[in-house]
Amino acid sequence: MTLDLDAQAATLRRFNRSYTQRIGALDDSFLGMNMPLGAARLLFEIGSQPGTVQALRSRLGIDSGYLSRLLRRLEEDGLVEVVPDLADRRRRVAALTPAGRDRWDELEQRSEQRARDLIEPLSQRRRARLVAALAEADLLVRAATVTIEAVDPTAAAARAAVGHYFVEIHERFGFDATGLDEKDGAALRAPHGAFLLARSDGEPVACGGVHTIEPGIGEIKRMWVHSGWRGAGLGSRLLRHLEDHCRRLGQHTVRLDTNQTLAEAIAMYRAAGYRTIDRYNDNPYATHFFEKPLT
Repeated sequence: MTLDLDAQAATLRRFNRSYTQRIGALDDSFLGMNMPLGAARLLFEIGSQPGTVQALRSRLGIDSGYLSRLLRRLEEDGLVEVVPDLADRRRRVAALTPAGRDRWDELEQRSEQRARDLIEPLSQRRRARLVAALAEADLLVRAATVTIEAVDPTAAAARAAVGHYFVEIHERFGFDATGLDEKDGAALRAPHGAFLLARSDGEPVACGGVHTIEPGIGEIKRMWVHSGWRGAGLGSRLLRHLEDHCRRLGQHTVRLDTNQTLAEAIAMYRAAGYRTIDRYNDNPYATHFFEKPLT
């Protein structure tokens, strides 16, 4: 039986209430650390991946005012130091003090013990079920909260994502990106194109671009999804966004090419309504060519 959206949301809310209670998220002193969950989570993030205050804000998805208050508390407790970034003094960097590192280690130990205490009563088979279910739930919840937006294809984050794309297709079928530079990426820029970047916790996890190859006909290029996100529907979601941008560009048809080794991508294109057509370009690495009318 398929549940409607209200019933699905109710299930998620019930899980949230149960889980937050059992991990101690409602306690004033999370895990007996003399700090609430928000401050403990920020301490964990700074210790796990030191960086700029802006990067912390992006990863945690909290507003600047709340982040400032949490940082101030950690500074007052002598656990964190916030200083100007030597590479760009307009930015601030947060790092743990020696006392903060000791507290981070304690937080790790207590968090590990709480997790062990939660699953210890279960049999080995049920632990495996729980771990598998939570892993999939984590992936799908993160996928649901991914943001997709149009960015400049020559921006640092966009170039980083395309770099991952080039590395992957080189490994899979020997693609050589030599000669592809900013001019090539600039074709994926308004008014004749667009480049979309998908982010989770501020980090690029997928990308793709569209550009006009002839009046009324667009082409999808450089579509990449991080390997850790496969199976979460992110590729299909990104594809729909790219098609929407083609429509905004006034295109009635969209095309793309791919290589036979990318079986998962080929299956996704066919499921999305793309049909096989004859070769339409001189890409030496392409073996399959697809087209879809946009209605």
